Amino acid sequence: MHPVGSKFAFLLLSVLLFSNSVDNVYFSNIGKSQQLIVNYYNETCPRAEDIIKEQVFSLYKKHGNSAISWIRNLFHDCMVKSCDASLLLEIKEEEGGIVSEMKSSRSFGIRNLKYVNKIKQLLENECPDTVSCADIMALAARDAIVLMGGLEMEMKTGRRDSRESYEGVVEEFIPNHNDSLSLVLSRFQDIGIDAQATVSLLGAHSVGRVHCVNLVNRLYPTVDPTLDPDHGEYLKRRCPNPDPKAVLYARNDLETPMVLDNNYYKNVLGQKALLLVDQQLGSSPITLPYVQQMASNNTYFLAQFARAVLLLSENAPLTDEEGEIRKDCRRVNK
Repeated sequence: MHPVGSKFAFLLLSVLLFSNSVDNVYFSNIGKSQQLIVNYYNETCPRAEDIIKEQVFSLYKKHGNSAISWIRNLFHDCMVKSCDASLLLEIKEEEGGIVSEMKSSRSFGIRNLKYVNKIKQLLENECPDTVSCADIMALAARDAIVLMGGLEMEMKTGRRDSRESYEGVVEEFIPNHNDSLSLVLSRFQDIGIDAQATVSLLGAHSVGRVHCVNLVNRLYPTVDPTLDPDHGEYLKRRCPNPDPKAVLYARNDLETPMVLDNNYYKNVLGQKALLLVDQQLGSSPITLPYVQQMASNNTYFLAQFARAVLLLSENAPLTDEEGEIRKDCRRVNK
């Protein structure tokens, strides 16, 4: 076959396989865990996934930014040892010895955790002591992704909740925005997420905003030379004060700030990515090919993002007799 014909056939196949339009493509059985299963609550709490979806959709209508929070919260929970809702534990140190992971500097800007417990209470009314907080977080993120333009996914469930917080080791698992790309790739590789999936997960930066505290090092005293000069001046207007404690922010994507799409990768190639780790994707021989492919093909990006989210959501889950099913997502059971 002629090279051009071969290329066209490949692209056509990609569209047919990964389109999220009329055919409603589902991604299933991609993750690492063999202990989790699809439709885990079918018999014990048949409406569990519907209740979660209804609440995520309802909240989105009132607070659009909540959809972004669900994705970030899943990332912060699953990256630190396990997808086990340890992030949600709030017991004060003086009350019982558990220190919240929210005390870590890596948790700066995390929002809307209270809504997990709101959904949990509805599920407790429907089927007590059955649905874990960890599964609520995972399924809510899945549903939020669809609201922002991502693909629908079949997500396995059956996670149980941790009885402990990992506050003391959060920084060993969650990369910093100023870390080298090699370290970031290594952190993801440690939990079984390859370079391609890591690049696609960072595509979550196509939505939401970045607090200026994470940008000032690229803007002051002089603008980072790897940043587009005009965009750098725009960011300085958004973040006029180099004070790292100033509560200001800039949107990740000025064109489609609430749509999960491949504009993020176009910004990386155009030197308009906000965080240093984002910009490094465009200069590494390991990640650049993926960035280029995702920038040119939104369908490919969305497919890879779905695959990566499923991998993340199945990181070392607690199952069977491990952990517990919390009654209150903020506290371990008594």
